[in-house]
Amino acid sequence: MPRTFRFGAVLRMAGSGREWADKARRLEDDGFSTLLVPDHLVGPRFSPVAAMTAAACATTTLKVGTLVFANDFRHPAVLAKEAATIDILSGGRLELGLGTGWMAHDYERAGLILDPPGVRIARLAESLRVMKGLWRGGPFTFQGEHYAINGLDQMPIPISEGGPRIMLGGGGPKMLALAAREADIVNLTMRVRADGAGPDLTDSGRAAFFKKIDIMREAAGERFPDIELGTSVLQIGLGSDPAQWSAANPSAQVGTPQVLVGSLDEICDTVRGWREELGISYFVLHNEEDLQAFRPVVARLAEL
Repeated sequence: MPRTFRFGAVLRMAGSGREWADKARRLEDDGFSTLLVPDHLVGPRFSPVAAMTAAACATTTLKVGTLVFANDFRHPAVLAKEAATIDILSGGRLELGLGTGWMAHDYERAGLILDPPGVRIARLAESLRVMKGLWRGGPFTFQGEHYAINGLDQMPIPISEGGPRIMLGGGGPKMLALAAREADIVNLTMRVRADGAGPDLTDSGRAAFFKKIDIMREAAGERFPDIELGTSVLQIGLGSDPAQWSAANPSAQVGTPQVLVGSLDEICDTVRGWREELGISYFVLHNEEDLQAFRPVVARLAEL
């Protein structure tokens, strides 16, 4: 049987705590599964931990998560404790999205070093081992190339068995292989350029997207059916023509699940088709300005 559809939305800011709570409750009422917040140092965005906690406190069933925490910004022992706390305060509704960190502006403006992708991915792999080890409870020791933990017995322990569900986002082969081994959820995207300047457009299009599924399937082996596959909807257009979009819009991803165009019936049929063909069941709206267009899709397909 196919997985039940789930829908999330990335929200970045609000003018007040009340407005943020209202946004969260509106998503819950509209049938969205998850409110997700990004993690960048540059630009108008709330800090993820406080934003997730406030959203969780304002709702009862809505999951809260990140798309995605930048691993380079926090030591894994610190993030493990933050995640365990949010998991408890939300009643097990945390969906912990993780990535390496990639945007060059974040690193440059904050005086951080942007290491090559391979180093950042290796560091993230160690971070996952540290967090999962700490979530098991009891003294934990780890000695790696990037992190060393010496008998740390950290509390609280998440109420979700084994820790919160882990979502890894990415598009390059190494990141996809790591996700295939470690993640509960994978958000499939274009890989980003090694210099952190943005998406790598040589990785765009239908063929490249299909190849990501093949990489995942091979790397995951027997656990592939246990992984929830998702992607970010970069553009939704009810009756719009992608040829008319500006250069800033993701026209390179036309023909993939990241771009949904047509009438409501056509978009819903397209979403069903991607689940049937590739097993993608988790669709996350990337741009808040597209919420109005996306709500009817969620209303029709959520929980089906």
